[in-house]
Amino acid sequence: MKILAVADEESKSLWDFWDKSKLEGVELILSCGDLSADYLSFLTTMSGADVLYVHGNHDIGYSVNPPEGCICIDDSLFVYKGIRILGLGGSMQYSSGKFQYTEKQMKKRISHLKFRIFLNGGFDILLTHAPMYGINDMQDIPHRGFQCFTELINKYKPEYFIHGHVHKSYGKFCREQNYENTKIINAFEKYIFEYKNKPSP
Repeated sequence: MKILAVADEESKSLWDFWDKSKLEGVELILSCGDLSADYLSFLTTMSGADVLYVHGNHDIGYSVNPPEGCICIDDSLFVYKGIRILGLGGSMQYSSGKFQYTEKQMKKRISHLKFRIFLNGGFDILLTHAPMYGINDMQDIPHRGFQCFTELINKYKPEYFIHGHVHKSYGKFCREQNYENTKIINAFEKYIFEYKNKPSP
């Protein structure tokens, strides 16, 4: 399955210079947050692909104007054509913003999902806004990753961990890397990848 991952910055090549052929064959779009609701609605409408999203730390506007035609999978395990996707949006807490969490709060969110994860035999993709601690994160608190994401990946060993939040312009940027058996993807702006082990619907 061809999947488009997006985060943090709207792609001018897709939005301002739309050409459907650029997303030919894309079946699913995964948003890691901090994107305009209108942009996500545009992508699902024009491409015909389903859009699943989690919140970024700047997505407070979604509360009154959510992306139309898109599905929020924050704090849930969503199964898409056999692919189990766990959604945990938000960033490390650095102010009083809505989608900001302490390490303890993020752990509590994960604990509420454990039975759902158990019923589904784990998950294939972890979709977040923030990175995991120590890999592709930064030292400042707003861009620091969560240690509980590392624990989650160590325990369930998903095929992919897809996040945003760390922009390409920040200097410390890695598009793809491996952590044990999990491939980590930073979805900043846009990135297309092939999910090779697509189960039968």
